[in-house]
Amino acid sequence: MKRRNFLQASSAVSIPFLLNGFSLSAMPKPAFFNSINNSSDRVLVLIQLNGGNDGLNTLIPMDQYDKLANVRSNIILPENSLLSLDDKLALHPNMSGIRSVFDDAKATFIQSVAYPNQNRSHFRSTDIWTSGSAADVFETTGWLGRHFGSLHPTFPTDFPNEDYPDPFAITIDNIVSETCQGVGSNFSMAFTDPFALSPIDESGQSETPDSPYGVELAFVRQAIAQSNAYSGTILEAANNGTNIANYPTENQLASHLRTVAQLISGGLGTKVYVVNIGGFDTHAGQVVAGNPQQGVHANLLQTLSDAVEAFMRDLQQLGLDQRVIAMTFSEFGRRIRSNDSVGTDHGTAAPLMVFGSCVNPGIIGENPEISEDVSVQEGVAMQYDFRSIYGSILMDWFEVPEDQVRSLLYDGFQYIPILQPCKTTSTIDLSGFGESIESHNFPNPFENWTNIAFESKGERMRVSVFDDLGSEIQLLSDQFFPAGEHRLRFEAHHLPAGHYYYRIQSAQRQKTKLMVKIR
Repeated sequence: MKRRNFLQASSAVSIPFLLNGFSLSAMPKPAFFNSINNSSDRVLVLIQLNGGNDGLNTLIPMDQYDKLANVRSNIILPENSLLSLDDKLALHPNMSGIRSVFDDAKATFIQSVAYPNQNRSHFRSTDIWTSGSAADVFETTGWLGRHFGSLHPTFPTDFPNEDYPDPFAITIDNIVSETCQGVGSNFSMAFTDPFALSPIDESGQSETPDSPYGVELAFVRQAIAQSNAYSGTILEAANNGTNIANYPTENQLASHLRTVAQLISGGLGTKVYVVNIGGFDTHAGQVVAGNPQQGVHANLLQTLSDAVEAFMRDLQQLGLDQRVIAMTFSEFGRRIRSNDSVGTDHGTAAPLMVFGSCVNPGIIGENPEISEDVSVQEGVAMQYDFRSIYGSILMDWFEVPEDQVRSLLYDGFQYIPILQPCKTTSTIDLSGFGESIESHNFPNPFENWTNIAFESKGERMRVSVFDDLGSEIQLLSDQFFPAGEHRLRFEAHHLPAGHYYYRIQSAQRQKTKLMVKIR
């Protein structure tokens, strides 16, 4: 019997949807789980931007500004309003808080993050991002859930205990995050107010019947017992914790991040927190017509920026800044061309932001390339696979070996030095990281075929071609190339005219370039 059906059909017990402030779906059920190494006090905070954030309106490529102005003239931000990061990049004018964090060397922006064969459905793409799976794989566990599940297979039996008294993950919301989904249940406990937690009556429990119903009943009873046990440690941490920095009012994201800082400062040993902010599905009214500096997206970025800046300041004043990193993610970016409703539709890649005193500050990756004639469907082409970001965080923040990262996520994992100033555990040679791959294709534009020429340093290189929707339409090669120049022929007789991108990836480098098929 499905747990959902059990809860609907059962008349033997009366269980509210929220148990002691925890979402019932967040309560662990026996499965192959594990905790993050309890000797580590490092914390990861995930900030989910629900709806698909318009990266081109968040982190603006100034060297492509004129081309963007041609295809999104009804939403483009005035050039003189932008917050310059360097001579090629700028932030939305409402992101002065995050600009301050960046200027303090506590932020890194990773360009054009996505996955091959982009799915533009909110639900499916969110599943892919939270599970850390390929687009054609329907994974039932979350990427952090699989990590938790790799060490202590007996969980939740005898948990919490003296060694692991605290929840492994917390979602500050009424709904548990799927990033922490394990085999059979979720590691994350969900609540919005730690001071609203109170014990649930466990008296009057009859013998559990030997039936499918009994299995589900046992799960509910165990959930109640764990809720009671964990709520005590959470409330104690909330009472012991404090906040020093001032947080903006009427900002729910800021309120949730303040709770996270309070719980960490109060001594709670939870390793992962998930918060979210919705409203990024800006098909219409993304900006105020005639005034692109105002509107829904501007308000969302203001909320995000103010909340992150206050959180980072609080962590520093509390002396916790080298223990905590925060990372944004969203299910996809928006299309390059705006629509007639003063908005943008579902697209492909977008920038991802990581905050903290232990980040490698700056910009990772190159500005996206905008063509002269952007198609209606075209999204920003992928540079970095989001799973490589997840894996790099697992390696350097939670000390997960590279071979295990590949097993948890995917074999094509590319290590990215997102974390640098604080101690990292990676032994990967980074001497060539960030260097560009010299490449070009000729002819370009082309009719039926083109040659893709590139240089190798004596390394394995994956060369593939994507269409303007983000689908990987052909893998040209994935092998070791000796040092020197190489070329691969891309046959495109069967393909329609349009924009295509070739992407080359090695262990430390990648390159994404536009090419145009005509007729």
